[in-house]
Amino acid sequence: MFSQATKTVLIVERLIQEEVLDLIEQGGAKGYTLVPGAGQGEHGRRRASRAAVVKDFSIVRIEFIMADKNKAKAIAEKVADTYFEQYPGIVYISDVEVIRADKF
Repeated sequence: MFSQATKTVLIVERLIQEEVLDLIEQGGAKGYTLVPGAGQGEHGRRRASRAAVVKDFSIVRIEFIMADKNKAKAIAEKVADTYFEQYPGIVYISDVEVIRADKF
């Protein structure tokens, strides 16, 4: 009943969210999940408990699952190549098992 798939997670600034979502859709993903983010890393602390001075500099986590691992990797690489020289970001991919593989 379970099928193999690939989950891709992108953590990016809200400023580029719409452009990243466009790349995900253009790459063939059937959907995604978008979650407001908070955390700390090389570019400082991003707090969720209070409003950012500029909302566009807050972060979001975008996740999508695809049955085709090569397409998922291509999307992740396109996002990184297009934006990560100029903006902070994180991308990671993991193998997952899904029910209703036709949805992905």
